[in-house]
Amino acid sequence: MSNELLSPAEMAEADRLTIAAGPFDGIGLMRRAGEAVAAVVLSRYPQARRVHVLCGPGNNGGDGYVVAGILRDSAVDVLVWASGPPRAGSDAALAVSQCPVKSRPLAGFVAETGSIVVDALYGAGLSKQLAGDAASAVDRATELNLPVVAVDLPSGVCGASGEILGRAFRAEVTVTFARKKPGHLLLPGREMCGEIVLADIGIGDETIAQLEPRTFENLPALWLGHVPVPALDAHKYKRGHVGVFSGAPSATGAARLSALAAARSGAGAVTVLSPANAMQVNAAHLTSIMLRKADTVADIHGFVGERRPSAFVLGPGFGVGEKVREFALAVLGAGRQGAAGGIDGLVLDADGITAFRDAPNLLFEAARRPNAPALVLTPHEGEFARLFPDIAGDKTLSKLARARAAAERANAVIVYKGADTVMAAPDGRAAINGNGAPWLATAGSGDVLAGIIAGLLAQGMPAFEAACAAVWIHAEAGSRFGPGLIAEDLPLALVPVLRELVGRRNGVAR
Repeated sequence: MSNELLSPAEMAEADRLTIAAGPFDGIGLMRRAGEAVAAVVLSRYPQARRVHVLCGPGNNGGDGYVVAGILRDSAVDVLVWASGPPRAGSDAALAVSQCPVKSRPLAGFVAETGSIVVDALYGAGLSKQLAGDAASAVDRATELNLPVVAVDLPSGVCGASGEILGRAFRAEVTVTFARKKPGHLLLPGREMCGEIVLADIGIGDETIAQLEPRTFENLPALWLGHVPVPALDAHKYKRGHVGVFSGAPSATGAARLSALAAARSGAGAVTVLSPANAMQVNAAHLTSIMLRKADTVADIHGFVGERRPSAFVLGPGFGVGEKVREFALAVLGAGRQGAAGGIDGLVLDADGITAFRDAPNLLFEAARRPNAPALVLTPHEGEFARLFPDIAGDKTLSKLARARAAAERANAVIVYKGADTVMAAPDGRAAINGNGAPWLATAGSGDVLAGIIAGLLAQGMPAFEAACAAVWIHAEAGSRFGPGLIAEDLPLALVPVLRELVGRRNGVAR
């Protein structure tokens, strides 16, 4: 599976393991990396007046010297600008000795309109602020609006977190090797990478597997095998039953959006659980979605006992206070009984998250009880900070690390929303979503996402995989719909995406 993401440290270990196993030595991997970058430069920028290759003192710079040599041999006008000499005896030093282009000090870097820059300064391993001559080079390239091809990662972007370390190159193309890094997908680094080209330089899948990666790009390969496909003898309750809690008469729309999304995502039955005073409002808008009164915990127990729901959504439009806490704890206390019935999961969103800000441990302890249903929390940035204020306030942690810490503490799957949504499981697995669409920044979009997660949970999908699949499907539907999207459009927009996924799951060509 090629959707693993490697931290800079894991990538260094993959290099080491590959060199130890052969047949490639360090300079051999460096040559293959340089060849991959040079091929991109030659194919994308055949009319470039000149190529300026900026080389750092490490292996990233060594790749740059290989690039410069290949471009010179291809009759390209090349200048090399070096920030400092490589360590004596290193692979980068060997690359310098074999490069036919004599380097100039980076402090003197000048360029002209019509040229391009190959950024081979620091790549993914940078851990401190970009400063001095390197920062000045970024400024010059930016002022001239020069196209930049970045080697591994634009210099100034942290490979582990996506953080901008002072300043960074904004690349048109980034060529990386073997696997992407978290910094390619996490904001703001993702915006600096441009198009990402993943090059094979001889680091095999079996080598990556030895690292046992726990971070992934959220692509269908991660969860496609769990996508539910109805059996021939399926009936509506075999396909799962979702209960969605509604708010008061003036706040019922969010629950209906979640309910419709759960139904569109494949749940065989969906019931809106409504306060008595909102029954008429909900009834006027529901057709295929069932409706039931739920004002008390006893009402919930009655629904669970009679209708055997598989998953719940609580929070959208519900309001905050003691009632939402009581309902959440009642669902989590109902138990998970597998094939014998019971609840597979609770998706807690919006007001459901905020309601626990003063008593988060009540929620976390309930999620840790034996046989508790899976808990999925879907906070945006503000809601995350309400439930996990210390984690949110720790500026040393990346978004990926914050999501992991929250998932472990809450014993829940965390869907940490944003343009770079991160999903994290209590067991340490995490995925970063890369197909986010700006059209999803509309009221009600998150309610739809909560419904999709619940719909997949109700059909037996494991919680982490259900969350990852829902985020990808939701974003893909939004991207395909495009401008003019409102939340009401999303449930129906899911249909072609789901059709294609089920076809792939069944081995049918798209």
